[in-house]
Amino acid sequence: MAEKHIATYLNDHLAGSTAALELLEHLEAAHAGTEVARFAAGLRADVAADREELEALMDRLQVAQSRTRRAAAWLTEKASELKLRWDDRASGALHLLEALDALSLGIEGKRGLWRALAAAAEDAPALQGVDYEGLTRRAEEQRRRVEALRLDAARRALIPEP
Repeated sequence: MAEKHIATYLNDHLAGSTAALELLEHLEAAHAGTEVARFAAGLRADVAADREELEALMDRLQVAQSRTRRAAAWLTEKASELKLRWDDRASGALHLLEALDALSLGIEGKRGLWRALAAAAEDAPALQGVDYEGLTRRAEEQRRRVEALRLDAARRALIPEP
């Protein structure tokens, strides 16, 4: 049963990374030539690196990647993008705020993934040998960066214009 649980858990997080990467690509394109685009590109590189760490762990554990879960995550991101466009057709501050909300939550989930795996690794040798502490710190740094931009977007989106 535990093998099925770890496979489900890891695949859920792999699917989440698919959605995050897609969302970051949209932000980068929608804000081309701006600081937001540069931010999205940098964060996308970080998320891709974290995804590679997760894929390497899955390979080591011989956990097959679920195409179904990845496809569902891709579709969910597309539906989310439609929702964001519906709420803010100009892809303005509200669009950015809600996209950053989603990214922030996803990064917190990733931080939780690394912490959960570190805890499980104490009793599961197969999960050992990964720098969970470093990955957790990287997620915390990513979240801090997103939060700064998110709060700036909140100021622009939520404060009524005079």
